[in-house]
Amino acid sequence: MNSFTLGRHTLRQPLVLAPMVGVSDLPFREICLQQGATFAVAEMVTSNPALWDSEKNRLRLKRSTSCGPDIVQIAGFDPQMMADAARLNAEQGAEVIDINMGCPAKKVLKKAAGSALLKDPDLVERILRAVIAAVNVPVTLKIRTGWSRDRRNGLDIARIAEDCGIAMLSVHGRTRECRFMGDAEYDTIAEIKQHVSIPVIANGDIDSPQKARYVLDHTRADGLMIGRAAQGSPWIFQQIRQYLDTGSSLTTPPVADISNLMIDHIRALHAFYGDFRGALFARKHIDWYSKVLPHGDALKQQFMLLDDAGSQLDLLTAFAAPAP
Repeated sequence: MNSFTLGRHTLRQPLVLAPMVGVSDLPFREICLQQGATFAVAEMVTSNPALWDSEKNRLRLKRSTSCGPDIVQIAGFDPQMMADAARLNAEQGAEVIDINMGCPAKKVLKKAAGSALLKDPDLVERILRAVIAAVNVPVTLKIRTGWSRDRRNGLDIARIAEDCGIAMLSVHGRTRECRFMGDAEYDTIAEIKQHVSIPVIANGDIDSPQKARYVLDHTRADGLMIGRAAQGSPWIFQQIRQYLDTGSSLTTPPVADISNLMIDHIRALHAFYGDFRGALFARKHIDWYSKVLPHGDALKQQFMLLDDAGSQLDLLTAFAAPAP
């Protein structure tokens, strides 16, 4: 992987936590940063500032005090609204604005945003130029390999992005049509990397250190973006970095370390969302953590019955306690 700058940050071998709605909230981003991620992209927010006062969007816009660029991802289809949203976020402290043109969610596609934009390169260019002109911070872009299997126009979009002044391009190895079905393909990412000079980050199905090495060798990308593989296994960033640096693999952390990390994570969720909502959000994370723990099924079954923050922490503390 290559080194490059993004704003005031110099990034070497960047391993990036992907933006995932409902997952990559501030507590999870900070956990992943502690576990070796270079930086983390916040959850996607709408470009309509009138909706930012909702509790959901207010929490998504909370800033991190951890290391790495503070990146806010915006989604929308109107160039002026996107530019205004970028400017407001930059004024509120965002160090980088990321534009979402990769989300395949139906509710996003219905608004002609996210990966739906890949069907309209002229609109893509108008949005990119409007946002870049509106802010004095780097603007990055996340895309898919194209609109459909028959129309993999990722290279055309990448060339538009480079011409407009995009600072970094992240590419998920599926089309809009594929959503998350089937295997990611990396030939299109390799082609994009070969034909543009801006940094390219490869994304899609990178779920092990060995897969990370393969994707880097195949695409020659400047960095990697990890999404679903970090759910319940945020230490994957450390494992990948160790493997890329030394060729040796770190094993899964000891149960005691995972237990302590879980407790820290769940406590952070309670503090961030409040006891009631935090207890609800904690369930999906315990579902993921349970898959790598001995007796994880039993822990999950007990945890899912609890809707009280204190009871959840008591259960995790008891689980982490050494047997007498």
